[in-house]
Amino acid sequence: MLRLGNPRRRINIGIIGMTFVLSIFAGRLIQMQGLDSKVYEAAAARQRQHVAEIPARRGSITDVNGHELAVTVEARELSIDPTKVPAASRPAVARVLAQQLGKSEQDIAAKLAKTDTRYQLLARDVDPVVSTRLMQAGIPSLSAEKTYRRLYPAGDLAGSLIGFVGDEGTGLGGMEQMQNSVLAGRDGEQRVETGRDGQRIPMTSSQREAPVDGRDIRLTIDRDIQWAAQKSIADQVRASGADSGAVIVMDVQTARIVAMANAPELDLNNWRKAPASSYVNKATAEVFEPGSTNKVITAAAALEAGAVTPDTVYRVPDSIRCADRVLRDAHAHKVESMTFREAMAQSSNVATIMAARKIGSGRLYQMLKAFGFGTRPGGGFPNAEAGLLPDYRKWSGSQNCTVAYGQGVSVTALQMASVYQTIANGGVKIEPQIVAGATDGSGRFVPAPAGKQTRVVSETTAKEITTMLESAVGAEGTGQLAAIPGYRVAGKTGTADRYDADLGRYNGYTASFVGFAPADKPRLVVLSVVQNPRKGHFGGQLAAPVFKDVMTFAIKSRKIPPTGSDAPPVRARAGQ
Repeated sequence: MLRLGNPRRRINIGIIGMTFVLSIFAGRLIQMQGLDSKVYEAAAARQRQHVAEIPARRGSITDVNGHELAVTVEARELSIDPTKVPAASRPAVARVLAQQLGKSEQDIAAKLAKTDTRYQLLARDVDPVVSTRLMQAGIPSLSAEKTYRRLYPAGDLAGSLIGFVGDEGTGLGGMEQMQNSVLAGRDGEQRVETGRDGQRIPMTSSQREAPVDGRDIRLTIDRDIQWAAQKSIADQVRASGADSGAVIVMDVQTARIVAMANAPELDLNNWRKAPASSYVNKATAEVFEPGSTNKVITAAAALEAGAVTPDTVYRVPDSIRCADRVLRDAHAHKVESMTFREAMAQSSNVATIMAARKIGSGRLYQMLKAFGFGTRPGGGFPNAEAGLLPDYRKWSGSQNCTVAYGQGVSVTALQMASVYQTIANGGVKIEPQIVAGATDGSGRFVPAPAGKQTRVVSETTAKEITTMLESAVGAEGTGQLAAIPGYRVAGKTGTADRYDADLGRYNGYTASFVGFAPADKPRLVVLSVVQNPRKGHFGGQLAAPVFKDVMTFAIKSRKIPPTGSDAPPVRARAGQ
């Protein structure tokens, strides 16, 4: 006989099982809606909430007269959702986008084909007019976000000094990087609640934090003089077959930089295509041995110590032994009597060594330090280097002599220009300045504080050196090509062996000239330096003409009147 199961038992077991399952659901429901409701509510809010960045407008960079060198204008960033573009429409859409954006049609088509993503960036820095035209063209899911782009109206004018801005809006070189915290401002943000389609949900809350625009920076450079300096040094670099060159124009009384030019210079509107070497401001970053322009420091140390006077007479051979080396003058000559002034005018290495021996290496080292050697200059210059000034106790036997005429130490163009500013300013060194000031939060211009002043040598010593430097530009000197009709000019040539870091040895020359005018009432210092020229190599031959061109333009631009007096009579030669 077949015995059937008890249906009541099965029903009871089923009811118990269902009750257990329902109790689990109920417990979970209580947990979600009761105990953890706040947690899920917050998670849902986060999922709906969208934060949009509101970019701040970057501040401008201008020259000392307010002419714009770097400005920010409105732009658009275009993106698209490839999943919303029908496959049949992609070729036509790609063609329209490529034509309007100046992009490759193949590149745009490749982005539209990436249907595994809902976002593809098409272009940055799009002109708002172009963006509006595309948005009205009916392209599916095309989005435009308001941004800013950086423009450089003057192209390569002071390019490596000004620097440039990357895609993320951050300064990547020059003053753009050095002053980024001032120029950049602070981005704002907009918080809204959106649905799955990205559209804002009506009647939901919205929070907005306004951006703080960047402040404007005014540099000390003069646009017109900067242009003249760039043209002159670029022409000379090209004519002499040199690797590079630099020019600095500095105001004597304030140490403000009036021009800072490099050749070759960086075109800021095409910086991505330029070699990385052109990103560096060589006038502050390139280190070289100064050669004979350094002799003014030896002269200053000797005059301050009372070891020599401008009229001290030396019996000067054309060579001198120093430790294990025989050091020679620039040209062979018989033993001749020279005043110290004449030795400076003719740039005699031997006479300079003889003067340096009277004061010793320790005192010369201290004077080099006082003029700023071995110390990174302040003033907010990008990429500024300290140069090389070894401790005198570590100088080799020959270095005790060669440092006196500018070999065995290294400087930047800015440091050497500062030396001559000190002499021209009556012995008072002023920390060089490149920033004239900046706007504050309300847009009011606030001047930068003046540079720190330090007396390095006495006014008497500075005047005696000035008369020597006038002789160096005179008929008996090596800097005759720097003379400017109607103006008294004081200056010094420099020709030094050039150390090539890539080769690990000396190779080629550094030709330089630095001076100031008018010598009787100094207003401007101009330094020119030409690196590794192939056609000629003397500072008086290559750098002095650049000095003359730039100084002539600068004194005319600043309406500096001609010198009203003749150079004082001096004893130029021994026996006179």
